[in-house]
Amino acid sequence: MSTRYPFTAVVGMDDLRLALLLNAVSPAVGGVLVRGEKGTAKSTAVRALAELLPAVPVVAGCRFSCDPASPDPGCPDGPHETGPGAERPARMVELPVGASEDRLVGALDIEKALADGVKAFEPGLLADAHRGILYVDEVNLLHDHLIDLLLDAAAMGSSYVEREGVSVRHAARFLLVGTMNPEEGELRPQLLDRFGLTVEVAASREPEQRVEVVRRRLAFEDDPAAFAARWTGEETALRGRIVAARALLPQVTLGDAVLLQIAATCAAFEVDGMRADIVMARTATALAAWAGRTEVTSEDVRQAALLALPHRRRRSPFDAPGLDEDKLDETLEQFKGDEPEEDPEPDGPGDGGPGDGGPDGGGPGGGIPPQGDGHAPDGVPAQDDVPAPEDVPAPDDVPAPEPASAPQGARAGERAAVKAAEPFRTKMLSVPGLGEGAAGRRSRARTEHGRTTGATRPRGALTKLHLAATVRAAAPHQKARGRTGRGLVVRRDDLRQATREGREGNLVLFAVDASGSMAARQRMSAVKGAVLSLLLDAYQRRDKVGLVTFRGRDAEVALPPTSSVDAAAARLEQLPTGGRTPLSAGLLKAHDVLRVERLRDPSRRPLLVVVTDGRATGRGADPVALAARAARLHAADGTASVVVDCETGPVRLGLAVSLARELGGTAVSLDELRADSIAGLVRDVQGTHRTTARRAA
Repeated sequence: MSTRYPFTAVVGMDDLRLALLLNAVSPAVGGVLVRGEKGTAKSTAVRALAELLPAVPVVAGCRFSCDPASPDPGCPDGPHETGPGAERPARMVELPVGASEDRLVGALDIEKALADGVKAFEPGLLADAHRGILYVDEVNLLHDHLIDLLLDAAAMGSSYVEREGVSVRHAARFLLVGTMNPEEGELRPQLLDRFGLTVEVAASREPEQRVEVVRRRLAFEDDPAAFAARWTGEETALRGRIVAARALLPQVTLGDAVLLQIAATCAAFEVDGMRADIVMARTATALAAWAGRTEVTSEDVRQAALLALPHRRRRSPFDAPGLDEDKLDETLEQFKGDEPEEDPEPDGPGDGGPGDGGPDGGGPGGGIPPQGDGHAPDGVPAQDDVPAPEDVPAPDDVPAPEPASAPQGARAGERAAVKAAEPFRTKMLSVPGLGEGAAGRRSRARTEHGRTTGATRPRGALTKLHLAATVRAAAPHQKARGRTGRGLVVRRDDLRQATREGREGNLVLFAVDASGSMAARQRMSAVKGAVLSLLLDAYQRRDKVGLVTFRGRDAEVALPPTSSVDAAAARLEQLPTGGRTPLSAGLLKAHDVLRVERLRDPSRRPLLVVVTDGRATGRGADPVALAARAARLHAADGTASVVVDCETGPVRLGLAVSLARELGGTAVSLDELRADSIAGLVRDVQGTHRTTARRAA
C-alpha cells in the first residue's frame, strides 16, 4: 500500500482537522462536508485521517465487519458467536462519482442466480465502510438518488436492500466525509442538513505558510517513507489522544444551561427542524472530551455552532454560508447560566502537546477564525428620486445620462445595477425528444433509473435485469439445451438489460438583453427576478447554466457554463444596463458557447433562454435581419429555445415573438413564465382549443 501523507504534517487547516477529529472521537456527530476551492488539500487530510483511527476488531470471515464483542444478530453472514476475533486497520472506502446504486448498497448476483440457481447477495460499499470512513469526493456531482441512499444509511446506521427477490439488512455505521468545490454546484439544502458539520477551506494567503506547504509536499514526494517516519511520534500521540477522548466521551455531562444555549442559538438563526440542536449537542460533547473535560462549556457550544450551523441557515442556493458571530455571542451571553470554571488544558491545542499538528504549531484544536455572515452589501441605491416610466424605454441610440450614484469609472451610457425582484416558481421548460445526458429533472432521457421501457442485450456488465425479456429469450432454446424437469436453462446470451426512461439535466444558457430599451428600473428589476427564478429552477433540476449578456456594441460571456447557479445569480445582480441592443451579437456569442460545450459534453442537451424585448439596434445596415440570420443558426443546429418576451405597455410590436419563430422555439411573456400564471393557463387552454378545432375541421 502506498504511503499516505501524515495528518499531523498538514499545515494550517485548523477547522478542517478539528471537524475530522471530532467525528473520529464521536461518529454520532454525523460526518463532515468540506467545501473549498481546488488544490486545498481536502482529500489529503481526509485520507490521512484513516491512518489515525484505531484498529477494528472483527469477526473472522464476516463480510460485514461485525464486532466480535457484540455481533449484529441480523448479519447476513451470521449468526456469530460472541468471542475473540481478528483485528484489521480501519478502512477508508471511496465512493466514485460514477458509482451505480448496486455498487453502493449491494445487490443480488444475477448471473450466479440464473446460471447456478443460487440466491447470493453481493455486499456494496456501505458494507465495506462499516466501522470505518466513507469518503465521497465531489459529493455535489453525485447523483441525487445515491446521495439519498447514502445519507439515509448514515442517519439510520444500517442499509436495507429490497430488490430482485433479495431482502437484506446489515449494519452500516461509518464516518461520512464529503468534499466539494462550490464552483461546480451546490447540494440541495435538504441534503446539506444531513451532514453533521461543514467546513470552508481556502488556501492560505500568508507567504510563509505557503512556503511551508510547498516544502513539506516536495519532501514527501521525494521520499514518502522517510517523510512519514519523521512524523511518527506526532501521529502516535494524536492516535492516543483520540483513543483517550473516546474513552472519556461517555462520562461527559451536558447540563441544562448548555442545552438551553444550544436551543436558543438554533432558534436565533431560524434553523429548520431539530437535527441542528442534536448535532450541536453531540459536537459540544465531543469537544469537551477532546479537551479532556467531563463538562460542556459555553465555548464548546460556540465552536459547535460555527461548525454545525453555517450550512443549515441557507434558505436558498443563493444564500452565502456563514454565521453572524456577533449575533452568536449575544445569544450565548443572553442565555448563559452558571458554568464550572474551566481548568487549563495541559494537552490543549496550541501548547505543543499532542494534536498541535507538529512543529508548525497549527493544531487541529486551534481557534476558529471569524467566518463572517457571508452577505454582500446591498445593491447600489436608486439612481433617481423619480423612477423612469416603465412603458417608455430609453432610446437605444442616445446614451442614458450617467446617474449621480453610479460607481466611479462606469462607462458612458451605463446605468447602475438594480436589484432583482423576488423569485417565483416558473413553468416547466424542457428540451423535446429523448436524451442520454447526466441525471437531472428537466427533460426526458434514457437513464439507469426510472420506469422500464424495454430491454436490450447488455453492453458490458449486467446491471438491471429485465426478467421477462430474459425468459422470452431463453424459452425457445429449452429443448435444444436438453432441459429436464420444471427448471429453466438460462445462459449468458439470454440475459437482457432493462432500458429505463427518467429525467436528465440540461445546459440552460441565458442570453440576457441589458440594453437601454430594457433599462427602465421597474422592468429590469422584473427581468432580473424572472432570470433569478429560472436559475433557481435550474438549480432544483440539476442543470448546468451559463450567462451571456449583450448591450452597447457587443456581447460577452458573463459566466461560462457551470453547475454553480449561485455564481450566475451573483453576476446577474451586478449586471449594468444601457446602450444599444446588439441582438445579433448576443445570439452569435451564445452560438459559440453552445458549439464549444457540445464538444466538451456531447450528451448534455442545451436549452437557450433569450430574455429580451426583441428590439435590435446598432451599427450596420439592417440589425433586425442580422439578428434573424443569427437566430436561424440556432434553429439549424436543432437547439431548443425559449424567448422570454419582456415587452410591456399598451402598444406592443411583437418582436420577441418573431424572434422565437426564427429560432424555432416558443415565446412566453414575463407573466406567462409563472407556473401559476392565469395568462399562461388561458393561452394553454386556447392553444389546445385551436388544435382540437383544426383536427375536427
